[in-house]
Amino acid sequence: MKYYLIVGEASGDLHASHLMQSLKAQDGEAEFRFFGGDLMAAVGGTMVKHYRELAYMGFVPVLLHLRTILRNMEMCKQDIAQWNPDVVILVDYPGFNLKIAKYVHSLRNQPSALSHQPSPKVYYYISPKIWAWKEYRIKNIKRDVDELFSILPFEVEFFERKHHYPIHYVGNPTAHEVREFLKTPSSSPCSGGESGASPKQGRLEGSPVIALLAGSRKQEIKDNLPAMIEATRHLTDQYDLVLAGAPSIEREYYGQFLTGSRVRLVTDETFPLLAKATAALVTSGTATLETCMFRVPQVVCYKTPLPQLIGFLKRHVLSVKYVSLVNLIADREVVKELVAETFSVDNIRRELEAILPGGANRLQMLDDYAEVHQRLGESHAPDEAARTMIRLLRDKKQ
Repeated sequence: MKYYLIVGEASGDLHASHLMQSLKAQDGEAEFRFFGGDLMAAVGGTMVKHYRELAYMGFVPVLLHLRTILRNMEMCKQDIAQWNPDVVILVDYPGFNLKIAKYVHSLRNQPSALSHQPSPKVYYYISPKIWAWKEYRIKNIKRDVDELFSILPFEVEFFERKHHYPIHYVGNPTAHEVREFLKTPSSSPCSGGESGASPKQGRLEGSPVIALLAGSRKQEIKDNLPAMIEATRHLTDQYDLVLAGAPSIEREYYGQFLTGSRVRLVTDETFPLLAKATAALVTSGTATLETCMFRVPQVVCYKTPLPQLIGFLKRHVLSVKYVSLVNLIADREVVKELVAETFSVDNIRRELEAILPGGANRLQMLDDYAEVHQRLGESHAPDEAARTMIRLLRDKKQ
């Protein structure tokens, strides 16, 4: 069968490449064409456009590149119509992908556009997070998306019970990746690190590790890392403080924050770091789930502009109670979230000390992690998604 995939960022490239591998393993006649990245290209098929030419984030960058975005979208529509795949698989990136879904759905009323062939099905892998923001998009999803594939178990209740739209929970790829990593010996993340201090000062042989995961974007790092460093400064004689550098951020950028500290930087070694960590300070995002899967107690730290206003909106306007995936999956506070007006050096220091060995909250958090692991299940998301997609497509052809 012919599969057309669309991603808009690096994480989508990763998840889509794994899905393509699973589709290829289960469908010997699989053909791929895609808007994607290098990882997808390595699996095979034809890359129409690299996601780097699509990935404009924020109001101003989108406005400045609006003509390019619209041109890429038109190219994508025409390419789908010309290639006539069996299915268009959208991966996250809802601003672009939901417009493509609307277009593909419209082709069903214009059979001439596809030379009188059946129009492609529209499958969405890694569903848009409309439970957090822009819930009105459910109308578009119901109208334009044939099948939705979720990697977060709480989305089943949101889509099916609240909006009466059936979806497929296929397992969580992050959970699977951590489990696979833990099955194999890992290299030490504590060699060759950099810090604002000398290598000798920044390296405490044999000391337990506190991991700092300060985000994957420069603004997140700028907002969160200084407070993380300050909150752990009194622990430098007892712990090795190690910062997980984001692959997309040049090492030099971290220097302005690490100068004068004893925090070391390692890059592309987040899993080995978490495998050795005693506790962690983590910004919101997938990193909170990774830390949970490694059973590392954590404090979630996320500084925001206008903290009092954001705190009010979080309590009274936003449709979700939590910002971390761990708490969203558990549907209760498993890890402490210091967000908006609760974000401060003193609060970070206090909550961190409560999850260090002997701390008041450490054992309870480790016990609660087991519930999160159980809710995620054991499925390998790409394999399960590919199996379901192929079955549905074949059933439609019969």
